[in-house]
Amino acid sequence: MLFIQGLLIAFFLFTSSVKMFGWVKVIFEPQLTFFRRYGLNRSIMFIVGIIEATGAIMLLIGMIMVSPLISTIGATFIICVSTGAMFFHFRFDTVKDAIPSIITLILSVIVAMPMILGSI
Repeated sequence: MLFIQGLLIAFFLFTSSVKMFGWVKVIFEPQLTFFRRYGLNRSIMFIVGIIEATGAIMLLIGMIMVSPLISTIGATFIICVSTGAMFFHFRFDTVKDAIPSIITLILSVIVAMPMILGSI
């Protein structure tokens, strides 16, 4: 579980920073093109980056504090972003473009599942 959390933390801290600050142009430009194709602007892309960073930071805090609740909340942020990304990729692009969001959705559900199942 910690390995999966670590992967999600690293991935979303990186991708969120690109969405917010545009510092890796070879990644930023295609992502901005996707957003514009979806009818979304740069401000929305920045907000998505904030949501991703919040989820990743909560996953990190949950991992450090050994808090399944905080980790589940962070994973839920990632689940929401991944679901939204899948929606737009399936609607406007190809399945190939949706693969990263499908993988992050599955990994986030794996992180959140013990807490969710424990509360039922």
